[in-house]
Amino acid sequence: MSCETILREGLAALAIDLDDQAVTRLCRYFAELAKWSKKMNLVARGDDRTIIETHFLDSLTMLPLLRRQPADHRLLDIGSGAGFPGLALKCARPELPTTLAEPRQKRVSFLKHVIRTLQLPGIEVLPERIEPDHPAQAQYPLITSRAFADIPAFLAACEPLSPPGGLVICMKGPKYEEEIAAWRNSPLADRFRLGAIETHRLPFSGKERYLVIFAKQG
Repeated sequence: MSCETILREGLAALAIDLDDQAVTRLCRYFAELAKWSKKMNLVARGDDRTIIETHFLDSLTMLPLLRRQPADHRLLDIGSGAGFPGLALKCARPELPTTLAEPRQKRVSFLKHVIRTLQLPGIEVLPERIEPDHPAQAQYPLITSRAFADIPAFLAACEPLSPPGGLVICMKGPKYEEEIAAWRNSPLADRFRLGAIETHRLPFSGKERYLVIFAKQG
């Protein structure tokens, strides 16, 4: 089964509409990921259907939320790895200003290669590790990550980079409630407000995913 067939089936199940050009970009991205994964460990091994669901479709569950935000708000993806979710979202929405923060040089090389291959505008790779004491040279109205850290540690890293009213979108699995409880008992409870929790079910495995959305106070 082709990437396009799998992707369209998953998108239909998630009720997400993408045009043909976006689907083509995502499948070219998938092809480059498969090619580079033969030489380096970019994502966990699996068949095409599993990889597309686990990484591409999971990332794209954020699209409805992003479509409700101002078009010029830049997205920062911290610990982007092989580009999830930031690069997948950029393929779906090429007009979205995007920064991918990734400290590992081999992954930086991969990200830059895909960006060049797809000729994506308005996207940069920041080859740095983002930590709580990171000097904030810029601020980002939208910040996300798939596997950077637990919620309290992630919010601590985001604090200097998030402007007042900025959104921090935590992509989580079933244990998100434990992390929210830890956040409520931390100093960060006064600095971020818990907005919404959106639930999504992945289309093939049925696994539940959660977008836990915080807003920076101030």
